Amino acid sequence: MRIAHSPTIPSVRTRRVLARAMVVLAAGGVVLAATGAASAEPVSVLAVADSFDTVLTNLRNWLIGILGALATVCLTIGGTRYLISSGDPGEVERAKIALKAACIGYALAMLAPVVVEVLKSIVGG
Repeated sequence: MRIAHSPTIPSVRTRRVLARAMVVLAAGGVVLAATGAASAEPVSVLAVADSFDTVLTNLRNWLIGILGALATVCLTIGGTRYLISSGDPGEVERAKIALKAACIGYALAMLAPVVVEVLKSIVGG
């Protein structure tokens, strides 16, 4: 017995054609939106540094913040692993590795101002 094709359910070919048409329409919309943005009002830049020294100081502050945050995460993970290791030598070793990584992270965070000063002297700022 043959089942008749239902007109309410589109065939695979029809669905593919509709999907391609939607992709083309979406791409056209993106192009139109991009050309519309080009004719928009001029953009005012809010984050312009006064000097190269300001850029390096901001870089130093970001480095210290990121390295300090990562080191704190490593310290927390290492301490937690050490507490819940229950004497398992593998877990204790992983905890020690995380604690060493935290120490290295804090050391790098403390050295960030030195690195920025070296960059300033190299660049001549």
